Amino acid sequence: MGKLYVVPTPIGNLEDMTFRAIKVLKEVDFILAEDTRTSGKLLKHFEIETSMHSHHMHNEHKTVEMIVKRLQNGESAALISDAGTPAISDPGFLLTRNCIENHIEVDCLPGATAFVPALVNSGLPNDKFVFEGFLPVKKGRQTRLKILAEEARTMVFYESPHKILKTLKDFGEYFGNDRKASVSREISKMHEETIRGSLEEVTHHFEKTPPKGEIVVVVEGKK
Repeated sequence: MGKLYVVPTPIGNLEDMTFRAIKVLKEVDFILAEDTRTSGKLLKHFEIETSMHSHHMHNEHKTVEMIVKRLQNGESAALISDAGTPAISDPGFLLTRNCIENHIEVDCLPGATAFVPALVNSGLPNDKFVFEGFLPVKKGRQTRLKILAEEARTMVFYESPHKILKTLKDFGEYFGNDRKASVSREISKMHEETIRGSLEEVTHHFEKTPPKGEIVVVVEGKK
């Protein structure tokens, strides 16, 4: 029986790649990548020549069975996403679940995940928190926001640059504009930035300065 390694990759600075991650990617029989073009640059940088196959949200239902069979036949594989830890708001859950159901060992390496540094950098309580990832765009969004308005723990969200203003305004409407918040973008990259303040202050900042890059929003829980 083979083995599936879930391997985090850098979210910005390539020096965040671990020695163990490089070793695993060199030693497995094949690599499953969210975007082979993006991951190809990473593999080239670390001189990793392992064969790579596409595995993303649009084809994972079709490819899982074939991957499981290869692992059952004794091959080993590494799953990577474009950045960060696979299965955290990225493809990976379906494959890991199928491996576990088929008694194939799964080993997730520790490594980069965007929400952890954003949460710590926020200055908001992090002893208890809830990770929400991306909010629903349309269906179920209002219902989710109403539920989260009563959440006492610190809340962590992912958001895209072109939707961040709408999301911050929604938070202000449902949570109250005086609720504390922190917005981190481009974590571990050259233009990394964290903006802290009330939801009203943070929203005002991004109205004047349109954001770019990957974004993590951390919001204070209800007192």
